[in-house]
Amino acid sequence: MPDRSPSLPLRGRSVECGALDQLIVSARAGHSQVLVLHGEAGIGKTALLEYLFTRSAGCRVARSAGVESEMELPFAGLHQLCVPFLGLLDRLPEPQRDALQTAFGMRGGTVPDRFLVGLAVLTLLSEVAEEQPLICVIDDAQWLDRATTQTLTFVARRLLAESIAVVFALREFGNQQDLSGLARLAVEGLMEADARELLQTVVTGPLDPQVRDRIVAETHGNPLALLELPHGLTATQLAFGPDAASMPLANRIEQGFLRRVHPLPVETQQLLLLAAAEPVGDLTLLWRAAHRLSIRPDAAKPATAAGLLELGGRVRFRHPLVRSAVYRSASDAERRSVHEALAEATDPAVDPDRRAWHRANAATGTDDGVADELESSAARAQTRGGVAAAATFLEHASRLSVDARLRARRALAAAQAHRQAGAFESSLALLAQAASGPLTAFEQAQGDLLRAQIIFATTFGADAPPMLLSAARRLEPLDVHLARDTYLEALAAVRFAADGDGAMVSEVARAARAAPPAPEPVRAIDLLVDGLAVRYTDGMAAAKATLKQAVAAFNGPELPPGVGLQWLWFAGMTAMELWDDTAWLNLADRHVRLVRDLGVLPLLPIALSTRSAVHVCAGELHEAAQLNDEVGRVTELLGGQLGPYASLNFAATRGREGDALDLIETAISDSRAHGQGLAVVISNYAGALLYNGLGRYEQALSAAERATVLPEDLGGNTWALAELVEAAHHSRQPERGAEALSRLSRITQAAGTDWGLGLQAAMTALLTDGDAAEPLYREAIGRLGQTRIRLALARAHLLYGEWLRRRKRRIDAREHLRTAFEMLSAMGVEGFAERARRELAATGETARKRVMETHLELTAQERQIARQAADGRTNPEIGAELFISARTVEWHMRKVFTKLDITSRRQLREALPRPGRSTASA
Repeated sequence: MPDRSPSLPLRGRSVECGALDQLIVSARAGHSQVLVLHGEAGIGKTALLEYLFTRSAGCRVARSAGVESEMELPFAGLHQLCVPFLGLLDRLPEPQRDALQTAFGMRGGTVPDRFLVGLAVLTLLSEVAEEQPLICVIDDAQWLDRATTQTLTFVARRLLAESIAVVFALREFGNQQDLSGLARLAVEGLMEADARELLQTVVTGPLDPQVRDRIVAETHGNPLALLELPHGLTATQLAFGPDAASMPLANRIEQGFLRRVHPLPVETQQLLLLAAAEPVGDLTLLWRAAHRLSIRPDAAKPATAAGLLELGGRVRFRHPLVRSAVYRSASDAERRSVHEALAEATDPAVDPDRRAWHRANAATGTDDGVADELESSAARAQTRGGVAAAATFLEHASRLSVDARLRARRALAAAQAHRQAGAFESSLALLAQAASGPLTAFEQAQGDLLRAQIIFATTFGADAPPMLLSAARRLEPLDVHLARDTYLEALAAVRFAADGDGAMVSEVARAARAAPPAPEPVRAIDLLVDGLAVRYTDGMAAAKATLKQAVAAFNGPELPPGVGLQWLWFAGMTAMELWDDTAWLNLADRHVRLVRDLGVLPLLPIALSTRSAVHVCAGELHEAAQLNDEVGRVTELLGGQLGPYASLNFAATRGREGDALDLIETAISDSRAHGQGLAVVISNYAGALLYNGLGRYEQALSAAERATVLPEDLGGNTWALAELVEAAHHSRQPERGAEALSRLSRITQAAGTDWGLGLQAAMTALLTDGDAAEPLYREAIGRLGQTRIRLALARAHLLYGEWLRRRKRRIDAREHLRTAFEMLSAMGVEGFAERARRELAATGETARKRVMETHLELTAQERQIARQAADGRTNPEIGAELFISARTVEWHMRKVFTKLDITSRRQLREALPRPGRSTASA
C-alpha cells in the first residue's frame, strides 16, 4: 500500500476509522471494547489495522495473525499474541499459570482445561493493561487454530472494565461461529468516487474512462484489487479493457500478485515459496532451509525490491494473499520439496510438531515413520489441551499409515479426539472410516460407545439410551469398568429421555443388574449403578441401603476429581430422591466447588443448576437467581443445550405467571422435538407448582397428573405427587389425590427422613377428615423444621393455617398464616405468599405486602460478587471463580457500594441478608 501519514484517515473509510478511534478512546478510559472486522479478501481490513496502530500512541499493541498452514497447531496464534508478556506469568494465580505454561509447552502436566487457559490469558492481559492501555489485534482470524479462537473468544466475552481493546479481522463471517455474539463491522467496497481516485493513484498512463469504470465495477470497490490489478495490464488493455474475468475476486487479486512474481528469478520464486510454507516467520529457519535447497542469500533482493516480501526481524509478506498466491500456484512436487527442506531445518527437539507437520506435507504416499511422528504430536497436543489439533494430527496419521489395522485404530482415536473438541460431524465421519478397517472387538465396542455418546451429547433425547445400552453390553466381556461406566451413562440418559411407560428405564436397569459384578475395590460409580439398577427393578425400599452407600461414597474424601466432575450431579439427584437434604446440599456444594477449582467451565451449568434447586427448596430465591443468571451467561458462552431446569423451578416457585408460562411452554415444545421426556415432566411439575401457588387448583391438578405419568420407582417426579395431592384436595376431588398419596408414601416411607416423612404427613393431613388431621399437620411442621427445606416448612404452615381457618379457629389460624406469609414473602415466593395473605385477611388480620429490600436493586452478578466479598474473598479469587478479571470485579464492587450506600467491605455483611436470615424466626 502507498505510504500514508498516520494523521490521515483512509480514503472512504470514515465510519470504520471512527469505530477504531472509539475503541482506543474507550481503552484509554478503562472500558473494554471488542470489534470483529469482516469482509472479503483485499477489502482493506489489514489497512484498517495499520490505521489502528498509527492511532495507538501511549498504548501497548499486541499482534497475532492466523496462518492457514498452521491451523492444526494448538495455541499457535495465542502464543504469538502472548509471547511479549510471558515475563508477567509469575503474577498469575498458580493454577492459571500452570495451565497457560502447559498449553504453550513450557512445562509438562495434565491436560489444561481450555477455559482455565482462557482465564489465564484474561488475567495476563489485564495485568498488562494495568500498566498501559492494551490494543490486541488478531488478523486473518479465519486461519487461527481452534484452541486459539476459543480462548480469545472467551477472553473477549469476559472483558468489561479493563483498559483493553480487541480487534479481530477475518474474511467472510459464516465459518467463524466461535466469534458469534461479538460486536462486528462489515468492511465493504469503496464508493465509486473513492474507488476511481484510488485507482488513479496507481495508473501512470492514459486510462480510458470506460475501462476505468469497468475495473471499478468488476472489483466492487475492493481496494487491494484496485491497487494490484492494473500492474498486470498492458497499455493496450488499459486503453481497450482487460479480458473478462470469471474467477472469484480473491483469485483475481492473487493472479495480480502472481503477475509480479513470475518475472522474478527462479531462485527468488523458490525462496518465496519456502517463506510461504513456513508460517512462523523465523528468518533463521528460513535461511537454514534455503541452504538445503542451495538458494543463495541474494535471492531475496528481487522479492523485497518488488514489495512482495519483508525480511526484518521476521519474515513478512506484503499481504496474506501474496503468501496464498505463491503457495497455491506451486506444483505438488514444488510444495513437497520446500516442506521437506523445512522439516530438515527444524530442530526435532525444539519443535517436533512443526517438523512432523512439514514431513507430512512432504510425504508422497503412505509413510509409517511420519504417521508415528504425527501420533506423537497428537499425544503432545492432548497434554496441552489442544484436542482439535490432536484430532487433526491423528486424522493425517491415519491417512499416512501403511498398515490397515493401524489406519483404522488411528481413525478411531481421531474420532474420539474430534468428539472431545465438539466436532461431532467430523467424529462420525472418522468413525465410519474406522469401521471399514480391521478393528479389535474392544475397538469396535469403543466405536459404538463413541457414537452413542455423540447422540446423547447432541440431543439428550430418546435415541441415546438404547445405543448406550448396546455399547455397555458389548463392553461387558472386554472391560468391566468401562462397561459399568457406560451403564451409568445409559441410566443417566434414560432419565433425560423419561419414556412414558418406563419400559426403557426397566430394560437398562435389568441389563445393568445382570452385568458382571464390580471388581474390588468397589468404586462410587459401581455403588450408584447397582443401587439404581435395584431401584428401577425392585423399588426404592430394596435399593435404599446401596444408594445411601453410593451417596456417602460420592461425599467421601477418596473420590477421584474426574469422577466427581462427571457424576456428582447424578449422585446429588439420587440424594434428593432419597429425601436426604443434607447429602443433597453437600453434593451440590462439592460439585460447584470442584468445577470452579479445576476451572472446568463446560460442567458449570449443570453444577449451578443443581445448586440452584437446593436454594429454591431452602427458600433462598435470591441466591438461586444469581446462580441461574450465571447458568445463562455460561450456557450462552458455551453454546450448550442444557434444558432450562433451574429456571423452570425458580420461575414456578416465585409465582409470576407470565414469566413462568413462557418458560414452560417453550421448554415443552423444545423438549418434545428432541425427545427429552424429563424436561416435559419437569415443565408440567412447574405448572402444577405455579397453579397451586396461584390458587388455580383445577389447572394444577391437570399439570400434576401429566407430571406423574412415569412410575416413581422408574424415575418419576415424586415432588409432583405432592402437588397432585394438594391440588386434588382443594379441587374437592380427594379420590384423585388418594392414589398419588399412596405412591408418594411408598417412597418417603422407604427414605425415612424428616424431609420425606414431613411432606408425607402434610399430604396425609390434607386427605384426613376431622380432628385426626391436626397431629399430622403438627408432625409435618416439626419434621420439616429440622431440615434445610424451608419452602416446604412455610407451605406446611400455610396448609395448617388454612385448615384451622376452615375449622373456625381464627386465632390459631392467624399464627400459622402469619408465619407462612412472612416466610414466603421474605423468600420472594410471591404466588404462595399472596395465597397466605388472602387467607390471613379472611381471619380478620391485614398483612402488608413486603417492600423489596435495597439489596434487590443489585443485579444477580453484583449480588454474587458482593456475597463473596462479604465472605472475605479477594478480587482475584472472586474473578477466578466467576471467570472474570479482578478489574471487572472491582468495577462491580464500586457499583455495589453505590447502590448499598456503603463505603467499605466491612459493611457488606450487614448490608446483605444472609441465607436463611429471614426465616430464622420460623
